[in-house]
Amino acid sequence: MKKMRVGLVGCRRGNALFRVFAGNPHAEITALCDIDEQHLAGLGKTFHLADNRIFTKYSAFLKAPVDAVIIATPIRLHANQTIRALEAGKHVLCEQTMAYTVKDCQRIVEAVKKSKRTYMMAENYSYFHYVLQWQKLVEAGKLGKIYYAEGEYLHEIINLLVNAKTGKYYWRHERPPIWYCAHTLGPLLMLMKDRIVKACGLTTGFNKLPQFKKHLGFLDFEIGLFKTQKGSVIKILRSQVVSRPHMVWYSIFGTKGHLENGRLNEEGLTFIEDAMNKDKFKTTKTSVVDPNAPEEAKKGGHGTSEYFMIRDFLKAAANGTRPPIDAIKAADMTIPGLIAHQSAMQGGKWLDVPLMHW
Repeated sequence: MKKMRVGLVGCRRGNALFRVFAGNPHAEITALCDIDEQHLAGLGKTFHLADNRIFTKYSAFLKAPVDAVIIATPIRLHANQTIRALEAGKHVLCEQTMAYTVKDCQRIVEAVKKSKRTYMMAENYSYFHYVLQWQKLVEAGKLGKIYYAEGEYLHEIINLLVNAKTGKYYWRHERPPIWYCAHTLGPLLMLMKDRIVKACGLTTGFNKLPQFKKHLGFLDFEIGLFKTQKGSVIKILRSQVVSRPHMVWYSIFGTKGHLENGRLNEEGLTFIEDAMNKDKFKTTKTSVVDPNAPEEAKKGGHGTSEYFMIRDFLKAAANGTRPPIDAIKAADMTIPGLIAHQSAMQGGKWLDVPLMHW
């Protein structure tokens, strides 16, 4: 496979992704873009890029010799930067969330269709090792029909919402918790091979930090309840301010079995129906790291997930095939959270979730 020339916009979060690209023999880092000149220069030196390959202007960056653009900027920029890159003939790997509005999700789908370039949303939790192992069980029919699933993503990031000393707000302060639901909803939809058609949302309000009640990112909790196209039900719980250690938790119920990871450690629970075996439940290790992955797979973040995610993106871009999380699936993982928040602001009214199509 010919080496893909890769450019990155957003050098802070993108730093970890870029290190995985740097370790991939099928990718070559050729350009960087960021508004922070100091950080940009430092990363440019790390990857031995000449001054004419680092940019503070996105328009100039898009003219650089790159085949693929990696977007790791604040979410409100994702839609326009994605569309501009596609229109410039670049493949795109964009961090989640896809966009902040249904209209922008539709614009991205249309831009992908028109450009005929590869678009993939970088939903890395779908590539956790234990999620990929679960996928094998589900595809083998071990769980039967999945009819209910839950996901919880609790991540206290108050320091990324506001600067306690200066009072300056950072970009995440505008993001309601349930908008950022793809880390939980994404893996569940991938396992279930399903889509959301209706959403209901609720919130507990601003009990913990009432002084920030004008900023939706400080909501205590948002809960999304979803009905799927196949008739299943999914519940998602999200918080960005809760007083609890970081947690990502999934629980999946099928007619023949159940899968669940641990809330506090790497131990999970697997149940597969077996009339000949009384000890049906067993604990299993649910590590995010694939023990058989090459050493370079650990250069990024989130275990080995980003190594396999990037490998799939590069393969799809090189072969002209659809990646596992293409624009339609990205919209499926993004839009339900947008609609659930609308519902929460209306007291929990059930709302239809628009589906994107090619």
